[in-house]
Amino acid sequence: MKVIESKATSAISYGGLIEKIEILRSTLRWASKLDRPQIQKLLNQCNSLRHEVMQLSHKERFVKASSGEKTRGRQTTAQRRKALLDRSFVFEGVFGESQKLIDALEIAEKAAPTDLPVLIDGESGTGKELMAKVIHANGSRADKSYISVNCGAIPDNLLESELFGHKRGAFTGASSDRSGKFETADKGTIFLDEIGELPLDLQSKLLRVLESGEMQRVGSKEERIVDVRVIAATNRDIEQEVRLGHFRSDLFFRLSVFPIESPPLRDRREDIPAIATFFLARSAAQVGKTFRGIDRVSMERLSAYGWPGNVRELRNVIERAVILCSGDTLTIEERLSGADRPAQSASSSLPQTLEKLERTQILQALESSGWKIKGPNGAADCLGLKPSTLRSRMQRLGISRP
Repeated sequence: MKVIESKATSAISYGGLIEKIEILRSTLRWASKLDRPQIQKLLNQCNSLRHEVMQLSHKERFVKASSGEKTRGRQTTAQRRKALLDRSFVFEGVFGESQKLIDALEIAEKAAPTDLPVLIDGESGTGKELMAKVIHANGSRADKSYISVNCGAIPDNLLESELFGHKRGAFTGASSDRSGKFETADKGTIFLDEIGELPLDLQSKLLRVLESGEMQRVGSKEERIVDVRVIAATNRDIEQEVRLGHFRSDLFFRLSVFPIESPPLRDRREDIPAIATFFLARSAAQVGKTFRGIDRVSMERLSAYGWPGNVRELRNVIERAVILCSGDTLTIEERLSGADRPAQSASSSLPQTLEKLERTQILQALESSGWKIKGPNGAADCLGLKPSTLRSRMQRLGISRP
């Protein structure tokens, strides 16, 4: 009954749109001469109609996605992927038919037409930003700006200005007024990567933007209103951070209206051949080489490896192999070293040996820094890692402060 009502509503909306289009056509047909203000007015009307059509198409897509719930359980993952394509869901660059990936894409499909916040959870290198771009591309803001901010890559004392802008004279070096990423993303989407790195004082300001759209530039008392769709991502256990008091519970609940898990590559091994083949084609084109494919033994090794660095690590391995390989079939050779060498099976001793070495190095860095992770001379700095990456590896290796 709900679907029927939605279709009836859409039919009325389509009629209204057709009427508006006819009025616009009539204006253009009988106008002998238009000055610039009239042209701009008609252009604005065209833009408004386009926006309404886009919203309507997304509404229809959402209805179709919801109506498919009953049959979804009886479909194979390949059929579910095809159904996404049939519903004109765009997920360019996302490869595979594993159940966990299709589950994530179906949630993204439902989240996209809304303006509700999305929280993408997953290990480093699993493609969380790619999922964010998929959501943006399928939403009603697809033709508006998409702004990406890595909260873990910006020093804490600069992050507020980066996000919300600043007023001239707000701090040393602020020689002029400057808008922040939220103002730049107005009417569009902002992607906040490594949201778990956001300091507590900024968490309250982000919550205010989510609740009311209000924000202030650093050093200013003027309230500014922004209309921004927020997609956040983290490789940390945010619920654990909430329990520890490192992350606001109200912000967590506001962000996780649509939680999506970006699955690690080891949980979707059946997708590895498709992903590896894509990276092969892209990398070969970049360096002007041609390959018939990846040889069978190498592909088996790629599929068997544990991939602690996930899709990003697989991409790096393929890119280096493309440069090193001289034949017409890509071979993953033994000279690829370190954690990037997938030439051993998952059951061999190499992954365990590498894990022990990694654990030892991390422990040595932590002990020498007094278990300080961030900042100059911190463990992350000593290891050449981002603090969020180090925490992720500590969690994976079971390392915690004594």
